[in-house]
Parts: sequence; C-alpha cells; structure tokens
Amino acid sequence: MKFSLEGPLRDNIYNFMRKAGYFSLGGSRETELNYIRPVAGDRYPRFHLYLKKEGEIWVFNLHLDQKKPIYEGTSAHSGEYDTDVVNQEAARIKAITSSTPPPSGDD
Repeated sequence: MKFSLEGPLRDNIYNFMRKAGYFSLGGSRETELNYIRPVAGDRYPRFHLYLKKEGEIWVFNLHLDQKKPIYEGTSAHSGEYDTDVVNQEAARIKAITSSTPPPSGDD
C-alpha cells in the first residue's frame, strides 16, 4: 500500500520512524530507506516499509511480510499489500505525524 505525508515533518525522518516503532534495514537518502516493525516478538510477521522522499513529500510503500522468503535469492515472502491490517498500520503512522512534537532546536 502506498501513501504519502507532506513534509517537512516536525522531526527528522529517522526519529519519526523510531517513534513509530520501526527499525532501519539500511538504504540511502538517494534511493529508498528500508524499515521494519515486528508485529509480535519474533522476526515474522512484520511490517515492511520502503520510504522515499520526492521533493517535500515522503512516499511510504508498506506491506506485511507474513514469513521469511522460502527460496534463497528470491523476494517472495507471502506479503499482504492492501488488507485491513496494512490499512490500520498506515493510519497509525499518519496519526503519529500529528502527535510528533516540534523540534527543540538542540539538534
């Protein structure tokens, strides 16, 4: 599921994603940032998010990985892209935007 948030955000993107409960899997500012948020205490299922900045807009590409890819070298992972659970997670992320306090100026 793709959605976007208009920037600038009240916090930098790294702190924003950390507040949303996401962990970085790497990426670069020139391409996409790659984040995950485990649903339970284990590695799977997990929300998987690709994040890209286009001008002042942050574009989120979110899905739910149900399990680890079965075959080495493939990206097939039983992902869910447009389900109620994914829609609820997108709504949760959007809600965090409005509750993020303004920067303190100590950055």
